[in-house]
Amino acid sequence: MRKIEKNNEPKEWLEFRTTPGVTTYSPTAELKESLLTEQGHICAYCMRRIPTRDKNSDGKPTSEDARIEHIKCRELHPELQLNYNNMVICCPGSINGDHHCDRRKGNRDITFNLFEKRCIDTISYSTSDGTIKSSNPIYDHEFNQLLNLNNKLLKANRLATLSGAIKAIGTINKKRHPNNSQAWTNATCVKMLNKWDQRNESGHFLPYNGIVVWLLKRALQKNR
Repeated sequence: MRKIEKNNEPKEWLEFRTTPGVTTYSPTAELKESLLTEQGHICAYCMRRIPTRDKNSDGKPTSEDARIEHIKCRELHPELQLNYNNMVICCPGSINGDHHCDRRKGNRDITFNLFEKRCIDTISYSTSDGTIKSSNPIYDHEFNQLLNLNNKLLKANRLATLSGAIKAIGTINKKRHPNNSQAWTNATCVKMLNKWDQRNESGHFLPYNGIVVWLLKRALQKNR
C-alpha cells in the first residue's frame, strides 16, 4: 500500500457532476483514466497491477478490469457519491474466487486514509511470508477482515517481489563491493529506491512496490 497523491478532478467529471439534475453516480472514461494516472495503474489497496488493457490469446479483452471504489461507500454516504476525493481505483478484487480489496469490502467503510502519510507509516511487512501489517490495531483488522489483503496469493506475490528485489540488490553490491557483498550500502539502496518508488517511462508504478520501498527505507534508516 502506498500514499495516493490526489490531483484535481478531470474537467469532464466536474462538468458531469455539476450538470443540473445530476445526482446519481455514473462513471466516465475520463474519471477512470484520471484515477489510473494518479495511482500509476496499481490497485489502491493491494498494489496489484490493474489489468485495464489486457487481452486473451484471441485478441479479445479479458473479463478483468478496473473497479472505481468509493472509500465512503455510496450506500451509506450518498452525498459523497460524486465526490472525486472519495474515489480510488482498484484491481478486479478476486483471485481464484477469493475476494479482496473493494470487492471484499462491499458496503462497509474503512477508517484509514490512503491520502495521508501517517497511515502508510503504520505499515510493515513480513520478510518471511509477505504479510502486510499495521501497528494500528483497527487498521490491521481492516486490512485482514474488510479487505483480505493477506489473501494467500497476494502474500505470495508480495514475497516474490521482495525476493526478486533482494536478489537484485545483492547483485549490485557484489559488483560494487566484492569483498563485502552482504552490506547494503546507502548508494545501492538509493539506486533501488529510485526504481521502486518512482514511476516508469509509462507513468506506472511497479506492482507490489510498497513492500520493497518499505524494506529499502528501513535499510537506509539502519545505515544512519
